[in-house]
Amino acid sequence: MTPRDDRKLNQTSTRIAFLICGIGFASLAPLIPGIKERLALNDGTLGLLLLCVGFGSIVVMPFAGGLTARFGCRAMIIISALAMCASLPLIPLAPNQVTLAFALALLGAGGGTLDVAMNIQAVIVEKASERPMMSGFHGMFSVGGIVGAGGLTALLSLKLTPLASQSIIAATSVLMLAGATPNLLSKQAQVDSRPRALAFPKGKPLLLGTLCFIVFMAEGSVTDWSGVLLSDFRHVDLAHAGLGYVAFAAMMTLNRLTGDHLVAKFSRKTIMFGGSVCGAIGFVLAATVPVAAVSILGFAMVGIGLANVVPILFTATGTQDDMPPNLALSSVTTMGYLGLLVGPPMLGFIAHQTSLLASLGFLAILCVIVAICTPIVTKAPLP
Repeated sequence: MTPRDDRKLNQTSTRIAFLICGIGFASLAPLIPGIKERLALNDGTLGLLLLCVGFGSIVVMPFAGGLTARFGCRAMIIISALAMCASLPLIPLAPNQVTLAFALALLGAGGGTLDVAMNIQAVIVEKASERPMMSGFHGMFSVGGIVGAGGLTALLSLKLTPLASQSIIAATSVLMLAGATPNLLSKQAQVDSRPRALAFPKGKPLLLGTLCFIVFMAEGSVTDWSGVLLSDFRHVDLAHAGLGYVAFAAMMTLNRLTGDHLVAKFSRKTIMFGGSVCGAIGFVLAATVPVAAVSILGFAMVGIGLANVVPILFTATGTQDDMPPNLALSSVTTMGYLGLLVGPPMLGFIAHQTSLLASLGFLAILCVIVAICTPIVTKAPLP
């Protein structure tokens, strides 16, 4: 086998790791309305429990880089992916809030560690390939979101129990992991995986990190709350409550796959401003029009609009001069990830004090703020 063949196998195994991570996180979304009903949870309690996913991730992520450097990508991807898969059937099995909190924390810990380890492998594989590949890897995470949420929704539609459905998802992920394992990078291949210190952002990176926090918060909120909106306010059957997230993820994936072409054709300014406004309109439609199909359309618009905003923010982070680019990218990425993890529970607390519809309106306002900041990010004035 030639080195080129080895590189292709490494690339495939990396894509599978991203796919598994996307499937694991997204398969939670269709279960949330049923969990809320089965355990009789209010919005505030549900938001607190969802925070356990973020808590599990945040606890382990500071150590994940060092562990990956020590034991290698292969070992850490296998261990973390298996932990993630083990958590999936535990979630519908949980008989009370305490065991559910444990299962969700395990999902977060496994997924957070997998996120770090697979991105370290992605950096090494991309460097070895001598061509850009990171967008494609992250696109597979989005594909995993569609497969996870769509697959589980389909299984529930076939009248399978949540436990059986999640067990099928977990078993399929384990089989994919087994296929990828021989071509995951070993410890000996980990020459570039030394852990790096994070710096708190300052200057322009602080603004970029805040905008990343907002966009990731919006994305995570669709994942966790779109099903609740459709079931509680639009009276969609629980088996089909995941369709809002499926529409969001499908449109986001499609737009990410075409994002480079769109930016080249229309400019970063146009894509960021128009995309943020599109996301705001989508949240308004989902919250204000009492028709299930329109709410699903609204979530699709959020996916279309926000898909390419984060890549534009990352590009701006890499070209600013207020901080060294590597430290700036590290800190901005961390702020974005915190938005993804902490944002949805925050939305639950807001919904508990007001209503879920009002909290979606709050997200629309935040998207407008992102649009207003476009000239600062892209260094191009609005027309």
